[in-house]
Amino acid sequence: MNPVIDPKALVKTSHINLNHLQTQLRAQSYGQSTGVGFQRALTQAQQMGAGGNSTSILGPQTASVSVQSGDTLSGIVRQFMASSGKNVSQTESMRLAQEVARGNNLANANLIYPGQRINLSALQQALNASPADVQNTAGMSKPTTPSPNPAQTGVAATAQVQLEARGNVSAHPVLDKTLERAVTKGFIPPHEKQAVMDKILQLSKEHKFKPDDFARLTLMESDGMNPRSTNNRCHGIIQFCDGPDRGAASAGFGQNPRAILGHSVLQQLDMVSKYFDDTGLKNFGPAGLDDLYLTVLTPAARNEPRTDVSLNIAGPQAPYLHVNRDTKAPITRASILQGLHQNANDRLGLKAEGNPAAAAARAQAIRVSAYQANNEIR
Repeated sequence: MNPVIDPKALVKTSHINLNHLQTQLRAQSYGQSTGVGFQRALTQAQQMGAGGNSTSILGPQTASVSVQSGDTLSGIVRQFMASSGKNVSQTESMRLAQEVARGNNLANANLIYPGQRINLSALQQALNASPADVQNTAGMSKPTTPSPNPAQTGVAATAQVQLEARGNVSAHPVLDKTLERAVTKGFIPPHEKQAVMDKILQLSKEHKFKPDDFARLTLMESDGMNPRSTNNRCHGIIQFCDGPDRGAASAGFGQNPRAILGHSVLQQLDMVSKYFDDTGLKNFGPAGLDDLYLTVLTPAARNEPRTDVSLNIAGPQAPYLHVNRDTKAPITRASILQGLHQNANDRLGLKAEGNPAAAAARAQAIRVSAYQANNEIR
């Protein structure tokens, strides 16, 4: 008889490499889908420019970037300055964003759009200026510099500094929509949205999972990154549970789990990173959505690789997770994948997968009951 496994029990474990086909395919898929991040691309461009061989119309020390969905000008400024070894405050990044906007003839520094190319020469000037110069010129307008003509920009430094999106297509559409929804619902302050995005992208690279899969996880666990989500036993964006050797203890809140609710999404993401370290998620990487979710729900269940085998998970969970959404039926890897995708589609208003007609008929009832059921039966 298999022992009943406590859901969300913290398990420090190393991955048992079963070499099954599903894991291989998942790894290949992840490797193909991973894009070059801002930091890496920016470094490549600056290294190319330093060699003096750039055919760009910009100077050899000047970079430009192409905006992707979810970017803000102040966020681009912070990342550029950090890549050059200088961390700036939020106030300073906003001031520099205004300088960049003037240099690109932008009427509104808060209005940029995917695919737009931004000349960052004003940031090069800020890096070369002394602190006194920066203070003295804070209120002065600098001469405007024309934006580079995309037709003149070849395979050179500026062409290397491409963010992950192409044109108006988001690199992480589910995460983007989840964050927009979280801001609308008041889960995330608008000014922290980009920082939350950056933190999730960092975690995804460190722990080897897809950013959109993390969004799907939080849509199931906390209605999409609600830091105050609780069912009185589990709390926060991934539902850190109380009790010894469980999520709250891993996050450092074993004595007072409810204190997690007083922390922001950004702060809770640091707790998530610690929890993923303690549960050995990196050992399962590249981790698919099923392994990512099982790490949060029942880490020990990850050792069963077969997709249609009943997983040893105690008690009923949210209907989405069970085969045919029947809480008396088992939970399998296949039902987890199907349920998490459908739950995300329903909450975000995305096109239903599988059978659109059937999904549309159930959508309204699901939206009303799913989150409540998830909290009541976990």
